[in-house]
Amino acid sequence: MEAQLDPMKDDLPLMANTSYMLVKHYVLDLDVDFKGKVIEGSIVLFLETGSQYRKTSSAGKECCQSQFDETREMRASEPCHIPMINVYTRSSKMEYNDFAISGKEEEATTDENSNHSNNEQASGISSSKDHCDIENHGNKDFLLVLDCCDLSVLKVEEVDVAAVSGIEKFTRPAKLTGVSQKLENLRNQIVHELVTLPADRWKEQLSYFTHCSQAPGCGELLFSTGTWSLEIRKSGIQTPADFPHAIRIWYKTKPEGRSVTWTTDQSGRPCVYTMGSPINNRALFPCQEPPIALSTWQASVRTAAGFVVLMSGENSAEPVQLREGVLSWYYYVSMPMPASTFTIAVGCWQEVKQQSFRETAAIETNTGFLLPSSQTDFRWREEICGHVEYPCRFQNPAARLQAVIPYRVFAPWCLMESCEKYLLQLIPQCLSAAYATLGTHPFSRLDVLIVPSNFSSLGMASPHIIFLSQSVLPGGRHLCGTRLCHEIAHAWFGLAIGARDWTEEWISEGFATFLEDIFWARAQQLSHDEIKGQQELKALLRWRRLRDEVQNSEEELQVLRPKKESTGELSESGASVVKYGLKAEKIFMQVHYLKGYFLLRSLARTIGEVSYLASLRKFVVKFHGQLVLSQDFLSMLLEDIPKQKKSGLTVENIFQTWLDTSGIPKPLLEEGETWKECQLVQQVSGEVTKWIQTNRRIRKSSKKKMKQDEVVFQQLLPDQLVLLLESLLEEKTLCPRILQCLERTYQLREQDAEVSH
Repeated sequence: MEAQLDPMKDDLPLMANTSYMLVKHYVLDLDVDFKGKVIEGSIVLFLETGSQYRKTSSAGKECCQSQFDETREMRASEPCHIPMINVYTRSSKMEYNDFAISGKEEEATTDENSNHSNNEQASGISSSKDHCDIENHGNKDFLLVLDCCDLSVLKVEEVDVAAVSGIEKFTRPAKLTGVSQKLENLRNQIVHELVTLPADRWKEQLSYFTHCSQAPGCGELLFSTGTWSLEIRKSGIQTPADFPHAIRIWYKTKPEGRSVTWTTDQSGRPCVYTMGSPINNRALFPCQEPPIALSTWQASVRTAAGFVVLMSGENSAEPVQLREGVLSWYYYVSMPMPASTFTIAVGCWQEVKQQSFRETAAIETNTGFLLPSSQTDFRWREEICGHVEYPCRFQNPAARLQAVIPYRVFAPWCLMESCEKYLLQLIPQCLSAAYATLGTHPFSRLDVLIVPSNFSSLGMASPHIIFLSQSVLPGGRHLCGTRLCHEIAHAWFGLAIGARDWTEEWISEGFATFLEDIFWARAQQLSHDEIKGQQELKALLRWRRLRDEVQNSEEELQVLRPKKESTGELSESGASVVKYGLKAEKIFMQVHYLKGYFLLRSLARTIGEVSYLASLRKFVVKFHGQLVLSQDFLSMLLEDIPKQKKSGLTVENIFQTWLDTSGIPKPLLEEGETWKECQLVQQVSGEVTKWIQTNRRIRKSSKKKMKQDEVVFQQLLPDQLVLLLESLLEEKTLCPRILQCLERTYQLREQDAEVSH
């Protein structure tokens, strides 16, 4: 049995044995049931043998097998279950196979005190299961291990892809030279040919994935579930090469599953969405969680009429009516991504549209002309991409010139007017500013959704879709614009370029925090002096936040590279852990945002912003579509720095100073005082002095009314207001009249969420 990890203290396990088998494509076919608060259906996995198997198999089958056996000894599995499920097919060809199961199911996932365990009843359908002793009844069978949590797995079967009409083109005799003609090998060869089709045949590939996913099953597979994993095997199959390369898993989520949240939107209508859980998507579908498991996916999702399904997909899906009251939504992606980036939101969302064509035209005119700052770097030059083959926008001449990608905005009905006021106008400005900074947009379109009020952060970015909190809408453009810029930056850093080891969150969040300032300054078209003033004010606010967090958190959580020299290392099977991934307090910490930001800011100051941004663009061109470690970026950057500017910088001393230690880095302590000389900061200091003096006068003469015209206070920017209020909070006592005067002077109730907080 798996070790029981404390979900409040331990690391997050990534159980999938990706070194032996990799999922290349997922096909999800799901129904959303708001009454039962479950998502149910099937997922088809198309697999290829992994790097570890290919490496060891060349040394001989016995060597390979001994490593499988060694891996298996480390994990004593639970009994395999073989549920025999009668499957009925609905009349509509667009629909999926109905299923249900009665009787006792996977004991390991059953909660005796829960009404949503696997001990469920359904009328009219029978099932049975056999308990198979893996140790005595096939201890040499290969196990496919998937990451899985809080799911009711009902059935696992091999898919007969050979039964698909027209599949013969993948079974030409020349392609099977030296390979057994057994049907099992034929099926695996078909899948291999399908997943390795060249990028220019991606539409054909997607079509065959669809047809293959609808093929009949050809034999049930043994499976068992644990706390964190789903283990699948086929009796008598000892190697990944012989294991079925196309499998279908019938399952349903649980209402208490932690990958999605069931709630109501701001208009009181039911909805469900992925809210960025620490356990990622393993409670939404069985998958391979390690970042190295890059895959594509497609999904058909059915729900009641009136609901809108938004998803991380390249296409802007339009619903298809299957029957009265039921709609189906279809999305796909052709760029391989980690399964953790899959995102879905189902609700009664309304699309927010421009009310005036003239307004739209004006926005496009003002933003569409922006070109990358150093367009000669990558506008016309043909680059050879370093990623696995897929239809890459960096190779598409039209995409390379697209400053503003197509976008849509969705929100609950009651927030549509607020979205139209600022958000709709800001998106093209921020997209264009991002393009002017980094060049080609990695993704072809963007949906922005205002998510329910229980969303725990200000924003979250996924491929083709951004979630924003309702908190960014009130109080003007500032917070809405800066947060939008932050999430747009993740298209490059966090999505198109991902961390090979999830403990290096700073690669995503540090870059997005640094770039949000660059994007927002360009979106506002500020002068050089205005940009410098705003950025130094922002740096001071972030420094204060980092100082407070360092003083009030565990030292081990302040390290940006907690695994140090072991960062990026995997076990032989491909399994690993995300260090401190399940620590409750880590979810609310911003140290990887802030220390990462200050490291990048320090490097930019060292080599100059123009040269630094040119290096960022070079890094994007070289590493998009790939996973990186800290040293990949730092090594490339240092190569571009002239010797006279390096100031003794090396990858090793950057690790030691910034990434491998807790606390505030020494260079940052030395820089902290310089921001106080900024004009915007000095203006705040003057206002703070006025308020403190006024507070003292009121306290001394509490019975006398203060004349309203005694003190004139200046109007401040939102970030200045935050600094003012933080400074006043450091005073021991503020009298009630001062608080009332603060409210009147700055209209605090109408300010943005950061000021209100």
